[in-house]
Amino acid sequence: MTERKYFGTDGVRGAVGGSTINAEFALRLGYAAGRVLARKHPGRGRPAVVIGKDTRISGYMLESALEAGLSAAGIDVLLAGPVPTPAVAYLTRALRLVAGIVISASHNPYQDNGIKFFSAQGMKLPDEIEAEIEAAIDEPLGCVGSEALGRARRIDDAAGRYIEFCKSTFPNELDLSGLSIVVDAAHGAAYHIAPHVFRELGAEVFAIGCQPDGFNINEGVGAMHPETLVAEVRARGADIGIALDGDADRLQMVDGSGRLYNGDELLYAIVRDRMTQQSVEGVVGTLMTNFGFEKRMQALGVGFERAKVGDRYVLEAMQARGWLYGGESSGHLLCLDCHTTGDGIIAALQVLRAMSRGGSALADLVSDLKMYPQKMVNVPLAPEVRWQTHPGLAAARAKVEQKLNGRGRVLIRASGTEPKLRLMVEAEDASLAEEGVRELVAVNLANE
Repeated sequence: MTERKYFGTDGVRGAVGGSTINAEFALRLGYAAGRVLARKHPGRGRPAVVIGKDTRISGYMLESALEAGLSAAGIDVLLAGPVPTPAVAYLTRALRLVAGIVISASHNPYQDNGIKFFSAQGMKLPDEIEAEIEAAIDEPLGCVGSEALGRARRIDDAAGRYIEFCKSTFPNELDLSGLSIVVDAAHGAAYHIAPHVFRELGAEVFAIGCQPDGFNINEGVGAMHPETLVAEVRARGADIGIALDGDADRLQMVDGSGRLYNGDELLYAIVRDRMTQQSVEGVVGTLMTNFGFEKRMQALGVGFERAKVGDRYVLEAMQARGWLYGGESSGHLLCLDCHTTGDGIIAALQVLRAMSRGGSALADLVSDLKMYPQKMVNVPLAPEVRWQTHPGLAAARAKVEQKLNGRGRVLIRASGTEPKLRLMVEAEDASLAEEGVRELVAVNLANE
């Protein structure tokens, strides 16, 4: 595929006021997307898209610019306001729209923002359409005739629609009565949604991270700062804590003792519950998924595949295999029997479903999952170093793997954001993992 100029693996993202996250670019992107979408959906009257955003101050600017560009291309625009990324995917499907657009930089600070697209099916826009949009961005701006201009209107009940959708993924015969939950929305897109979902299912809810001011998204709260949730759960004496990130597609959970559970453990709780109701053919993780998870899946007779880091790649692998469950250690969890994309609120409901169905504490649900100690070190990586074929590194890796003898694994990968090489060893014993990393770090990458 041709190298992209603007789009990354998850749309366009960057610093506000930079080369792409500004009003002019958003206007051009809206117009380019509108022209491509109009060509792709002829004969449907005037096509329509929905735009949702998180709580960053820059969302107002980008929303208005996108709306103007889309209208100039003859596309109707439905404005959902602040809603989670997965809510846009849901609304796109539910309202039979041609696309959905999300304005969010997820877990990044407020100084960043991004723009990404969902297809009419509530999934990532196909690569070929994304490429067409990118090619059209640098073409001259134009405008359809006045009679063909797109209209814009607000979806007044967007949050309510999505709340009901989330609740529909929790079994009717179960409820959350008697459970006290701290919900941390990271001052992000789910601030006016997540507390209602759990409260309406019967839980006593204590909401934190639900006072966005345009600048405090992800600041010291949410899934990126779970220590805030841990402290609040302990202070409240709550049964469980749920932390989302700025666009609510990532999940962290805490139990009443203050123990934090990562994405691997939460995915395991969901899969084990599903296995009591149906067969589970396989699960997709990433290169960073704990080796203990892989070993446990093997013991249970469940297939397991690793994808590259990124929920996009997890979803692609799930679709290729026809599997329903997958996720990342970071907390991006996908249950395709509930939704077409990763969803923090829905993932939390599936964990609570497992707890409610079995009357079990979260710790009990994952008690037979042995997580392997991980040790990771980042080392500087010069651009000219061909680490993939470095003989010294290959020899050190082979030596470490021989010592592990199937009781752990070695992962070596280049960072996608900085000039560093990530060296990781997992082993049944923490000291063995640390010893393995030391041997890898000792390699002189400057010598080939």
